[in-house]
Amino acid sequence: MRSESEVNRAIENYADMVRRLCMIHLKNYADTEDIFQTVFLKYATSSVVFESREHEKAWLIRVTVNACRDLIKSFFRSRTVPLDTLAELPASLIPDNREVLEAVLSLPAKYKDAVYLHYYEGYTAPEIGRILGKKTNTVYTLLARARELLKEKLGEDGYE
Repeated sequence: MRSESEVNRAIENYADMVRRLCMIHLKNYADTEDIFQTVFLKYATSSVVFESREHEKAWLIRVTVNACRDLIKSFFRSRTVPLDTLAELPASLIPDNREVLEAVLSLPAKYKDAVYLHYYEGYTAPEIGRILGKKTNTVYTLLARARELLKEKLGEDGYE
């Protein structure tokens, strides 16, 4: 773990570079700030010994780019759309999220847990199986049954 003075020096020297890299990749101020914090937290907790200032700078660049790529590939980001896009869609195509959320919350616990972990947190069936202590095929069955229950509750039109 690095000292506070080392971290402060790195932030003073490289903050602008890290923010610019993030804005180039993410094109979003809020995500840029999140990655900025992530990068300097990794720096603060890292035990890497840098050979020179250039090595330190290269390390920060690599960590920043990788963190941006991870965010871009993340489950949450791949399943969202900008609010501007929603404003352009006809109201009939935008699902009532409250209705969907209520339907998910009304599922029995064994289905609700699997649905939440899969669709909201982005876990795969094998990962959910490890978390819940169930076999992978059981998780697939729970998800399939939950989808059927949601179809019944929401009707074919409200279900995607």
